[in-house]
Amino acid sequence: MNKNDKRTADRIYLILAALFIASLVTSNLIFQKFFYWYPFQLEAFDVKLFEVSVGLLPYPITFLITDILSEIYGKRKANEVVIAGIFASFFSLLIIYISKEVPATSWSQVNDATFIEVFGAAPLAVLASMLAYLFAQFIDIRVYHFWKKLTKGKHLWLRNNFSTFSSQFIDTMTVLLLLCSFGIIDWSKFWGLLLSGVLFKMMIAALDTPLLYAAVYAFRKRFNLKVNEEILD
Repeated sequence: MNKNDKRTADRIYLILAALFIASLVTSNLIFQKFFYWYPFQLEAFDVKLFEVSVGLLPYPITFLITDILSEIYGKRKANEVVIAGIFASFFSLLIIYISKEVPATSWSQVNDATFIEVFGAAPLAVLASMLAYLFAQFIDIRVYHFWKKLTKGKHLWLRNNFSTFSSQFIDTMTVLLLLCSFGIIDWSKFWGLLLSGVLFKMMIAALDTPLLYAAVYAFRKRFNLKVNEEILD
């Protein structure tokens, strides 16, 4: 790879890392709003499919990006972005905490009560999300590379879905356990939200497989990479 290709690859890596971090931090800030999508008239444990947090909307993007990074840039570079995302989330947690403590002016369009109502649970949410996320993302990368090594770089769909399915289940279960323990979500909704969240994430993960194939194809064509070949430092 020549110097121009290396600079281009580094720029793309930076853009993917920025999208990853933005998606992660945003999901932690907006999680308290829940939305509904009823493609089926089904209920599970008194929760309709699907009633899920809007925080789940940007979250699958992070797993798609780590799969792209794992496939093209390798395990180490994918782990670096995950760690950067964790630092960014804790930094946002610090900013939210400080913002809660400073008093609002009398003419502020957002007063203290409104701010606390919207962001009051954010510190606990970020903590819960980070504990779950740290566990899930490292499992995702590890499982992805296990299948990549086992299949010798073939069957991209298999490692993409198997790694994401397992990590998304762990992430959803862990964060719900923590949020219920903190009293942010009632325990009566645990099983319904777990099933609804996991099924929703699995559907999104299956839908992102063509996107992963397109991204990997574009990378391999642009940088003349062979199957199972990665862009090295």
